[in-house]
Amino acid sequence: MDLEQPVIRISVRSLVEFILRGGDIDNRIAGTDKDAMLLGGKIHRKIQRQMGADYHAEVSLKQEVACNGFLLLIEGRADGIMDTPQGPVVDEIKGIFKELDTLKEPILVHLAQAKCYAYIYARQNGLEEIGVQMTYCNMETEEIKRFQSTYAFEELEAWFQELTASYERWARYQIEWRKKRNASIRQVEFPFSYREGQKELVTSVYRTILRKKKLFVQAPTGVGKTISTVFPAVKAMGEGLGEKIFYLTAKTITRTVAWQAFDSLKAQDLRMKVIVLTAKEKICFCEETNCNPDDCPYAKGHFDRVNDAVYELLASTDEMSREVIEEQARKWNVCPFEMGLDVSLWVDAIICDYNYVFDPNAHLKRFFGEGNKGEYLFLIDEAHNLVERGREMYSASIYKEDFLKIKRLVKAEDSRLASRLDECNKQLLALKRECEDYQILDSVAHIYLKLLALMTEMERYLEECRNEEIRKEVLELYFAVRMFANIHEGLDENYLIYSELEEDGRFKLRLFCVNPANCLAQFLDRGNSTVFFSATLLPIHYYKKLLSNSKEDYAIYAESPFDARKRLLLIGTDVSTKYTSRGEEMYRRYAEYLIQVARSRKGNYIAFFPSYYFMEEVYGVFVSLLESVPCYGGRKIEYVMQSRYMSEEAREIFLENFEEDKDNSLMGFCVMGGIFSEGIDLAMDKLIGAIIVGTGLPQVCRERELLKTYFDSHGLRGFDYAYLYPGMNKVLQSAGRVIRTDQDCGIILLLDERFRDGRYQETFPREWSQYGWCNARNVTGMIETFWDGMDKA
Repeated sequence: MDLEQPVIRISVRSLVEFILRGGDIDNRIAGTDKDAMLLGGKIHRKIQRQMGADYHAEVSLKQEVACNGFLLLIEGRADGIMDTPQGPVVDEIKGIFKELDTLKEPILVHLAQAKCYAYIYARQNGLEEIGVQMTYCNMETEEIKRFQSTYAFEELEAWFQELTASYERWARYQIEWRKKRNASIRQVEFPFSYREGQKELVTSVYRTILRKKKLFVQAPTGVGKTISTVFPAVKAMGEGLGEKIFYLTAKTITRTVAWQAFDSLKAQDLRMKVIVLTAKEKICFCEETNCNPDDCPYAKGHFDRVNDAVYELLASTDEMSREVIEEQARKWNVCPFEMGLDVSLWVDAIICDYNYVFDPNAHLKRFFGEGNKGEYLFLIDEAHNLVERGREMYSASIYKEDFLKIKRLVKAEDSRLASRLDECNKQLLALKRECEDYQILDSVAHIYLKLLALMTEMERYLEECRNEEIRKEVLELYFAVRMFANIHEGLDENYLIYSELEEDGRFKLRLFCVNPANCLAQFLDRGNSTVFFSATLLPIHYYKKLLSNSKEDYAIYAESPFDARKRLLLIGTDVSTKYTSRGEEMYRRYAEYLIQVARSRKGNYIAFFPSYYFMEEVYGVFVSLLESVPCYGGRKIEYVMQSRYMSEEAREIFLENFEEDKDNSLMGFCVMGGIFSEGIDLAMDKLIGAIIVGTGLPQVCRERELLKTYFDSHGLRGFDYAYLYPGMNKVLQSAGRVIRTDQDCGIILLLDERFRDGRYQETFPREWSQYGWCNARNVTGMIETFWDGMDKA
């Protein structure tokens, strides 16, 4: 290989799927190959073992194609190469759920993969002709159907050259764009004056990427986490240490902040294409998101046009905003969501939700599908959210009642499907009879096998069904069954299997991911480096245990740049949110605390509560107290409460209350862990106090207790892992709403006697080293003294 020439690498599978695709988007076709790929590893290995000594499994093959000014390197692994009396035969194995009788010929992209391997092998071994075998295996029955053919080398060579010629313009675009991008990166400097501790953070991120490691960053508000991770990642790209940045977030507002960080670098003439992936439901042009050619004109013929639409966009602009994507999609009459995903393949940075990388149902198969690997740099914002999100993404449940319901729906028109549903229902019924409340199970492999059989019938039914209402119901169960089967395939010591009879009588079987670290690693290991960062990543050992399976990860604690004297931190010792302490008297005491805080200094405050119920109880007492004495203590207090189900418009209206100039104090009532306890930015005097009611511990429930028992059994502090650490994270997030800039002053009240406990104080950030104790009798004086000092400073 000529090392002086740039090299573009692409897998055989990616090449054929990209160049040879065509036709419609149609979600009515269940996507057999895609689903089977997740489950097919064992089938592949079983078939390979059965083929005898003349069968060579997993043969790595690669071929260089010389282009003008660069090399195209095409590589992959053939499932098998057989030595036969007639000569070598390339074998391509595909596991499917579809009945084999319905398969009359190989699927185009599958055969194209095999032909690529056949060409490379024939060329390397000087063969004039070579055999190709397509092996299809039904995932349920393990029945096999084969298609065999023989190709002359000249025929394969002409076909392969046409295929690579079609890709050459895309490869050339990558080479030319990379030169422009990297040249512009070299000129970019950090766009702001470094705050205290910020330069060390930037350096740590860069070193982590250089060493291809993971880094956990506890960085308080004000450090500038976003630009401090984006900037070194961009510089690392310019030095060839990564080819694509994934900036992953849990909330929409942090995506905006990330976009702004890239924009601040673009202001220095950085040439970089950045895209924010928008949810399908939000970007869809149709009133209803029905992705098929009958209901959506953009789905019809989408794949015939989308490559040209994407290439034109890439060649004409660096701007990849949602508006630009939508405009291009309308011009070419293609789906804006799917086109956005295709554009993401060619851009330099992708800002998106966690699920585009980690969710087994929603991840970007272009990057994280079977066999895909790249030089990705992962920047994971608000990483504390990834523990619970990870648990949910890698857990799966099925309900007995759903199988019975669908059986009754289809019984009259499809006895085969009804029979399979009945088999699953009976197995779940047998488990239900053994379960009084809940039951830990060692294995549900017998049910897994029945689910595979059911999936075959459901796929057939979904392709044939013309009753849209019934089809939607069947499809919903199909997705649940598929998820359960996929998760079952990866069960290990990080899972618990249990059945539960829920309060409403429904019977659930659940595969519960206790520790998601191994599952996350499947995706993170496909990149070069990962940076987890948050203002509340404490205690760090908890997050390292649940987000990474490596023992070599780095961790740093970025010091707060803010003056601790501008913040008053008090712990109230005469109140408690324990269930045994709750009642009218305690609710009144909390309400009086809020009133005293609000009357101590005119300004905006938010009180964060452990639940809607507790918040509503205190709110009722608070309002009645104010109504009995309208100018309680000489200052009028206004109030506003978060409701359970708020639209985006309602959220904006709620926050507008804190933007307005007022003559009175304002007390907001919110829930810890909710939409207003993270991500909102009320700087300066828009918020001068946060009152944290309780320790934020999750409610006692089945899965929390299972977590506690699991971690206890592994020699860890189960209560802390299941309750204390998640709860205190909510506390820290809520408290972080107050001091947002170095100009801010404010108070934080932690109102629960349990904050005196050393285990809770272990999770306090370093900047909370100075705090005071208060009670309902002296809190007003302590707050007023603090504000007097601020006024004189």
